Amino acid sequence: MTHGHTTGTGTGPEPAGPYGTPYAWSPDGYSGTAPYAVPQQRTNEPAPVPDPAAAPAAPKKPGRDRYLDLLRSIALVRVVVYHLFGWAWLTVVFPSMGVMFALAGSLMARSLKRPALGVIRGRVRRLLPPLWAFAAVVLAMMFANGWNPSEDPDRGGTWGLIELFNYLVPIGAPPYPWHIGSQSGLLEDTWAVQAAGPLWYLRAYLWFVIASPLLLWLFRRAPWPTLLAPLGLTAIVGTGLVTIPGETGNAVTDFAVYGGCWVLGFAHHEGLLKQIPRYVSVSCASLVMAFGLWWASNHLGPDGWDLNDIPLAQATWSFGFVVILLQYSPSWQELPGRLAKWDKLVTLSNNRAVTIYLWHNLLIMATVPIIDLLYDLPFMQSERAVAALDGAYTIWMFALVWPLIGLMVLAVGWVEDLAAKRRPRLWPNGTKRSAGRRVGSGAAHRG
Repeated sequence: MTHGHTTGTGTGPEPAGPYGTPYAWSPDGYSGTAPYAVPQQRTNEPAPVPDPAAAPAAPKKPGRDRYLDLLRSIALVRVVVYHLFGWAWLTVVFPSMGVMFALAGSLMARSLKRPALGVIRGRVRRLLPPLWAFAAVVLAMMFANGWNPSEDPDRGGTWGLIELFNYLVPIGAPPYPWHIGSQSGLLEDTWAVQAAGPLWYLRAYLWFVIASPLLLWLFRRAPWPTLLAPLGLTAIVGTGLVTIPGETGNAVTDFAVYGGCWVLGFAHHEGLLKQIPRYVSVSCASLVMAFGLWWASNHLGPDGWDLNDIPLAQATWSFGFVVILLQYSPSWQELPGRLAKWDKLVTLSNNRAVTIYLWHNLLIMATVPIIDLLYDLPFMQSERAVAALDGAYTIWMFALVWPLIGLMVLAVGWVEDLAAKRRPRLWPNGTKRSAGRRVGSGAAHRG
């Protein structure tokens, strides 16, 4: 396992912005006017008189971009599958973390139209309560198994107690035991490592949120240097050219690896990507991705093509991948065609993204003692039955983890609503209640 990455267990003719607003360029910025006026032919005909009775068309409200919501849902599913099966090639097929940071960067740029301090406070407020709920359970399990952070051989003493603060505000790496409990217990003795593994993402996200006002200011004044600087930083700290020891080095490396994707989110929201001809951006992105694969082929880690172990390959491949995804962004207000049947699940996963991400690793491990109960069933006593269950064990884990995630969404997902100062909802999949009345009954019904 690497420092924080657990393993093994349609577009119209006019380009549109991320929330359905057409992009237009002008010399003084994105003012919505054409850069040059088109000469109009003179005519002696009188101008048409507008009909006062005709009401002007109401402008569309900016809402959620369902294309971005779909990408976030795919990224979450890919993360769960990767942590379950441990397939290294998934990091190449769909670099989930780069996609998630890019989407978060785009939303952050949108929010920074408001005062920066209030935006940061709001983002932190939404992040911390779900973390606290997770930390309360995990720490209680650790303490119940006899772990004492002040006596931890790796992070003992007073510093071990101070580092517990990272379970409240993830500015650094939280402490946890590498082995706890018994190998013959309900959970394997490395469960704490696996449970705490996803917390690196919250730390990196918090750093990006705090740095976003400065990054966005820099991007608007020098877009290309700001966009490409993280790749250069990764080439320095992610290749061993400069080594920063400990968790500080891991945090700086994570910030560099995914910083390009976060700033790409700015470029998407600000309309920079739409100014570039698609064939140019896709060609350049492909070259950057090709470099990433070349670098990875010469620097394979212990898990082969797992890009989580190869920072420069992860940074360049994710950067190019995200450029292509955002360049083809259709900015859907609704999921089209066959994708519409997944609308409720996409809505649910986006409303509970933090809950799903925080808990999925622990829930993957929780499938093991549940499946093990099958071995005690009377019809499972033959060698053939045991061999069949052994061969399909991971498939059973995959099938079981989703209901467990659903139960966790019901149990603690509403904390995300409280953090966002919304009314708590158990299953926010977009289904709305209708206040209509049935004829002759007066009973409310679901719409």
